[in-house]
Amino acid sequence: AGPGGRGPGPGGSGARGRGPRGGLGGAAEPAKAQRGREGGAAGRGPGRALPAHGRLAPAGRQRSSAPLQVLLFLNGWYSATYFLLEAFVFVYKVLLLPYPFTNLVLDVVLLFLYLGTEATRIFFGSKGNLCQRKVPLSISLALTIPAAVMATYYLLLQTYALRLEAILNATLLLFYAIELLLGILALVSFSSVDSY
Repeated sequence: AGPGGRGPGPGGSGARGRGPRGGLGGAAEPAKAQRGREGGAAGRGPGRALPAHGRLAPAGRQRSSAPLQVLLFLNGWYSATYFLLEAFVFVYKVLLLPYPFTNLVLDVVLLFLYLGTEATRIFFGSKGNLCQRKVPLSISLALTIPAAVMATYYLLLQTYALRLEAILNATLLLFYAIELLLGILALVSFSSVDSY
């Protein structure tokens, strides 16, 4: 009975001793796992937030000019209409007015030169504004000067200037003035973004 009693005694006490220890160990293990998961989530939280913040930062620096883009779009359609109307006006003047041949050649050459300059100017202006690139936008602003000079020529210096041509060229010069102002403002805005 003594050994038998002792046998169950240590065994029982061992079972009772291991039971609480095992119970504490089992309770501590999930708590550690839970803390580990919370720590991992907390560690991953900022890591995920930083790239999101990095992706949103360029959107906050958006500096494209919506009014400039609208004006360039409208100016493209207006320039196409202007070219067609000027071509019909030249036909009208040649048929009804004593138009010197050399002056006619000069006016027609300048009209086609205007068409090429205007198409290039609008293309670079739209590209530079949408992509926030200073070089294309600077090219567009530089081409505004010769385009305005040709519009002034057709307004004041061509051989025969009709009232319709005066209205067309005055409207074109108004487009150029507003676009030049908005283009300079957009260029300054792009430069301020690059300085950050």
